[in-house]
Amino acid sequence: MNISLHIHQLQIALKGQLPGWFAQKQMAPEHREKFVDHRKLAKGKHKEGSVLLLLYPNENDELYFVLIRRSEYEGVHSGQMSLPGGKREGGESFESTALRETHEEIGTLPEHVNILGSLSPLYIPPSNFMVYPFVGYFSFRPKFILDENEVAALIEVPLSLLMDSTNRHQTIMAHPHLGLTNIPYFDIFGNKVWGATAMILAEFIELY
Repeated sequence: MNISLHIHQLQIALKGQLPGWFAQKQMAPEHREKFVDHRKLAKGKHKEGSVLLLLYPNENDELYFVLIRRSEYEGVHSGQMSLPGGKREGGESFESTALRETHEEIGTLPEHVNILGSLSPLYIPPSNFMVYPFVGYFSFRPKFILDENEVAALIEVPLSLLMDSTNRHQTIMAHPHLGLTNIPYFDIFGNKVWGATAMILAEFIELY
């Protein structure tokens, strides 16, 4: 794989017209698909945050990215699979939020991350967050240092696994806002990746 070429092409794609809801809805919970524009779901006083889809090569020059399993806590996203990230603080930029939160959660140094661009914002009704996703590139495998208070596990995922359509499945779940509904998910090494994280990854796949 010519990683430099792939990264360059991805950077160009991120600067163009993003597929947005058209791609996100492919992995959206069943009843949420009825909304043409996700912003119609958003409340006026929602919180804001950012996540980072961090790409890096392994020793065989295959592109990987990182998912985390959230620690168990009193909250709607307890124990879920997600991209590293969190809440925006003060007047910092969304990009700064993504880099800071990723550093705090998995130990990656912001100065080593090349931000390639951003994906479409996505509103998460259960936690009332508007999330701004970014795509970054580390030119070597990072040294991961987990914040055990926030991160229960880190999963290094080959990008080829995400691109494999046989890893897309559906299940019936009790959604906190939609009730009993059909939920698409990615099967990543036996972990169900669904909800906002799956929708963000779906848009990334369309661009890649």
